[in-house]
Amino acid sequence: MAIQAVPPQPAQATGRRFPRYKTDVPVQVVTHGPTNVIMVQGRGSDLNCGGMAVSGRVELEIGAQVAVEFTPPCSGQPLRVRCFVRNRQRYTYGLEFITENDSDYESIAQVESSLENMGIGVCSKGDCD
Repeated sequence: MAIQAVPPQPAQATGRRFPRYKTDVPVQVVTHGPTNVIMVQGRGSDLNCGGMAVSGRVELEIGAQVAVEFTPPCSGQPLRVRCFVRNRQRYTYGLEFITENDSDYESIAQVESSLENMGIGVCSKGDCD
């Protein structure tokens, strides 16, 4: 799995809290219908501590709350993160990770730790195991 650090572009520099990192990971998007749970396979990219882009054949409304399940690069431990759908371009969605409770913060800490293990996080430098 390849990952590449992409620094924010000048136009984005003031609008982004975290730089995006190009990656390609399998994801599962979990949504709740009126009477059932819907799980859709997709691909995750543009990962950072605040969210990720997800592509998949699913119709999601802007503002909807979903969960995304994936194994962060260099982690080996799958996790489920609650997200808000913030934008959409065809079947690619910009998801913002939700941070409302301790469980949410633990999930984001795992994402951040994964980025740090790859040497592209804020705190450490190194290679992926």
